[in-house]
Amino acid sequence: MSFVISDTQKFVTTIEVVPPAGNDPASLLDKLAAISDLDFSGFSVATNPVAKPRMSAMVFCHLLHQKTGKPAILHLTVRDHNLLGLQAELWGAKALGIDTLIAVTGDPSAGRQKDGATAVNDVNVYELITLANESGLTAGAVLDFRPERNGLKNEVKRLEKKVAAGSRFIVTQPVYDEPTAKTLADACTHLPVPKLMGILPLLSFRHATFLHDKVDGIAVPDALRREMETSADPVGTGTAQAKQMLEIAKLYFSGACVMPPFERFEILKDIL
Repeated sequence: MSFVISDTQKFVTTIEVVPPAGNDPASLLDKLAAISDLDFSGFSVATNPVAKPRMSAMVFCHLLHQKTGKPAILHLTVRDHNLLGLQAELWGAKALGIDTLIAVTGDPSAGRQKDGATAVNDVNVYELITLANESGLTAGAVLDFRPERNGLKNEVKRLEKKVAAGSRFIVTQPVYDEPTAKTLADACTHLPVPKLMGILPLLSFRHATFLHDKVDGIAVPDALRREMETSADPVGTGTAQAKQMLEIAKLYFSGACVMPPFERFEILKDIL
């Protein structure tokens, strides 16, 4: 299940997927099989996003490859496993043919779960990247540019440490305009690894407002929120905007990671 991301190959497009909540993947696998003939390189499988339990991302990567024939990138967090567990996951992924992962810290969980789940953080994300490389996997990293607090300078420093630890590619949080895309590309131009730009299609004005106001790391421009508010077809508007961002990504980045919200994978036919 080889998944190579490099600056020397053609533009790479991945599709981010959140595994199901529960033990039955059939419905989601069928939805993804239905779009597997579209023009994209493979999937990127999140692990327990927003600190809520989902099916094992590693297991779902394997099932997804069996169902669609396309490779999948595994997201692995330091939040959910101690050092022993992380090493076990890395060796298990390699045994299943999953050779690429994205190392992430993970959304905070302490105090947010009714069952009392807490963050482990036995190692940090830099140490996970090194451990992944030592285990024979290719590790990527996330650029969370923190627009809500003008955090790009600090986050680029963190990214430099991730690349020094062995990160072989970078994926950004969602971007919604060309000036931001160019700013991010310019800020990371000194890092000698491929960069993929995040694209999260908007479905409604409420969706755009929620992302802008409530989700750290995402900023939806005022003009775009107004456009979503007045649109007679907000899904169509959001899809068209995502398609535009994909073309912008081709100007500044080595690839893009498209993140269809709420399993709305059918919109990918228009975006891709």
